[in-house]
Amino acid sequence: MSSTRELVTALKAELRRAGITYAELAQELGMAESSIKRMFARGEMPLSRVDAVLGVLRMDFVELARQIALASAQRVELTLEQETAVVADPKLLLCAICVLSLWSVDEIVQTYALSKPQAVACLMALDRLGIIELRARHQYRLRIDKTFRWRADGPVMRYFREHAVADYFEGGFDGHGELLMLVHGQVAPAHAVIFNERLQRLAQDFAQQHVADQKLKAADKEAYSLVIGMRSWLFAPFRNLMRTGP
Repeated sequence: MSSTRELVTALKAELRRAGITYAELAQELGMAESSIKRMFARGEMPLSRVDAVLGVLRMDFVELARQIALASAQRVELTLEQETAVVADPKLLLCAICVLSLWSVDEIVQTYALSKPQAVACLMALDRLGIIELRARHQYRLRIDKTFRWRADGPVMRYFREHAVADYFEGGFDGHGELLMLVHGQVAPAHAVIFNERLQRLAQDFAQQHVADQKLKAADKEAYSLVIGMRSWLFAPFRNLMRTGP
């Protein structure tokens, strides 16, 4: 991607976050909307025009360059210290889960018993931890990649094993859109790796559908949790019945 196209892509993202349409931008710049659309579609824009769009966004070029740098450095995993900080405060962990689901501050406050100052304080903490980039009017951008996952044996996953696993599996998994399957078999380790890749793609599909469904009304959505696991394992009582070798 050329540097000019990166600038245009970053500007497009900033306009979307600010809620500014091409029609509104065209009016501000004294241009035809068709010209604005063509300029962004081609990914070509003179620096003078970049400055003009930045003026509408009330940003400077340094801030735009920073956004480009941040966008190219998304995390796929947090450090041990970062996860430890997240899990140390239940409110912070709750807000971390909410921002991973792209909830707004208002949605968090309306759903959970947190005041707006408490929710904003959590967002500020998540910003310091590098999970989000907090912006004006409590808007934020995720600084994690779509392939992000909590550390396999890190503080967050240990917390969920201790406090959430039993609650999760207590359900009957017989509701609309629910499913629980346990499949045991013996396959070559190389084939196990292939299945892992397929499962990761399934998780990404679920995450992408979640993002796509953000446009739906709250009444048209339900909260689902997808748990995917695969390991070389045999149930303990079965292990106790295995014959010992010579």
